[in-house]
Amino acid sequence: MQITVSGKQVEMSDALRTRVSQQLDVIAGKYFDQALEAHVTFSRARSFFTCDINVHAGRGLMLRGEGEAADANSAFDDAAEHIAKRLRRYRRRVNEHSRDLANKERPQKARQYILRQEEEEEPAPDLGATQVASGTYATVIAEAPAEIAELSVGDAVMRMDLADQTVMMFRNTATKELNVVYRRSDGHIGWIDPTAA
Repeated sequence: MQITVSGKQVEMSDALRTRVSQQLDVIAGKYFDQALEAHVTFSRARSFFTCDINVHAGRGLMLRGEGEAADANSAFDDAAEHIAKRLRRYRRRVNEHSRDLANKERPQKARQYILRQEEEEEPAPDLGATQVASGTYATVIAEAPAEIAELSVGDAVMRMDLADQTVMMFRNTATKELNVVYRRSDGHIGWIDPTAA
């Protein structure tokens, strides 16, 4: 597994890099035959350290864990336990899902965009702007490739939780239609199914 360890305004020691690599290899080896890559980022916020771990465990499977503590090692331990706890919880479903992926068609390709709302007083931007339904203009500030996987609703919720995302679009295996699951502000999961209308 390729592991990238970086720090934002934090100097990284070789001992910490080695410890991070060894522990992530143990976690990945315990739950996956071969994880692809991991990005670990340490930063400092006032009097404590934060650690953000993003693991690309397989095609279409991303895991995210965060931790914070008084020192970098403890922050990493907290984030690593966060990922291990999720993996223990979803281990059986992840393994079943991985076996099913081999028999399924490739996911549909898509693009994700992040739009910035422009102030209404400013003139409309020229090329590169996208008009949204409200009549105001938004500028594309980030763009990334994405896949729209064919999943059951339960699998979509599982993937959304594993990646620590607030929303996920997927093609429902039962109806073959595009659906969306999202985390509501009250902590419950919402599901948008256009076929139910």
